Amino acid sequence: MSSFISHIATVEIPVSNLQTSLSFYQEILGVEIHFQGKQNAMLTFNKKGVPTIFLVETASTDNMSFQNSHTDVVHSIIDFYTHDLEGFYHWLQEKGIDVGSYNVNPDHGYGGFGFRDPDGNLLSATNVLHPGQ
Repeated sequence: MSSFISHIATVEIPVSNLQTSLSFYQEILGVEIHFQGKQNAMLTFNKKGVPTIFLVETASTDNMSFQNSHTDVVHSIIDFYTHDLEGFYHWLQEKGIDVGSYNVNPDHGYGGFGFRDPDGNLLSATNVLHPGQ
């Protein structure tokens, strides 16, 4: 077991227009700008142990998602936690954000849904906390 890595430091996201994406991520996720360059920006939730988000402006903005070859479900590579999953879902809909279906297990109330940023990157929201979070 390696003791060199302790946590995820930063998640990097390709964007086609830095200013448009900054507005989206600040408004939708509530992050703050820690650093901003001409073609990139570091965003933070200002919480200990939570990864930063590094937006990088690029012409190569392949969408961040993959299709599960066993279930055909398209998955995001980032899940954001919210304590009010249903409220966040409806708020995004009201803002005209492209959201997927609301998937919650009725037996325990945990689940999530996908939504897209201005470049079509698939992001997800969940109300599930894992050990250590």
